[in-house]
Amino acid sequence: MTAYLAVREMSVEREKNGFRFSLHIPHLDVCPGQTLAILGQSGCGKSTLLDLLALVLKPTRAQEFSLLPGTGSRLDLTTAAPSVLASVRSSEIGYVLQSGGLLSFLNVRDNIILPGKLAGLPANALHKRLDSLAERLGIADQLGKKPQHLSGGQRQRAAIARALVHTPKLVFADEPTAAVDQVTASEIFGIFQDIVKEMRTALVVVSHDVSLARRFADRVATFTIERRQNAVTSTLVENEQGQAA
Repeated sequence: MTAYLAVREMSVEREKNGFRFSLHIPHLDVCPGQTLAILGQSGCGKSTLLDLLALVLKPTRAQEFSLLPGTGSRLDLTTAAPSVLASVRSSEIGYVLQSGGLLSFLNVRDNIILPGKLAGLPANALHKRLDSLAERLGIADQLGKKPQHLSGGQRQRAAIARALVHTPKLVFADEPTAAVDQVTASEIFGIFQDIVKEMRTALVVVSHDVSLARRFADRVATFTIERRQNAVTSTLVENEQGQAA
């Protein structure tokens, strides 16, 4: 399967108060229609990895970091101009934050539709897409409310709809079910996975719930940690198939 996002020998290094943290990704392919679960202990670099892959953080070095956008021509993300990276983020990527990240001054409908507006999508098609996702995610009757009037599960469902409304090729989710109970988490994972497979979107999800992530993921990656004096190196290792494979 052709990788939508390809990484080879990529790393990022951070240093603060004499302490150095290094995150190393030797090899990673993110493929359409697949869910990749990232598991690991606190502080191993899971959120840093998502920020790298989502083009929020720039790598220190990379042998390859490339994307296959809708144009069909592979894009080298290490040399792309900031304006190109911004365009990729707005059109090709969806992001679900752990907190949901919904804007409190907008109602749910306007929160969900915002990425589509920023991407310049036609209003009619965008609203049709929004209504379909809201119905599928069980929040069609919540669209007129402000986020603070929703339950935790409803906020996460709205955040998922927002990440998918502009039909991105790549979706990142950072602990998307951390604030909900086990039953709701399972429901959210299941709906999320079904939609991603139907859309042929690639999903990368960081989760604290190991059993849940393995159950819904096609592939699973974890980290090996090397500790030295005043330094930690965390290396991503894809080491198993998920139960959904």
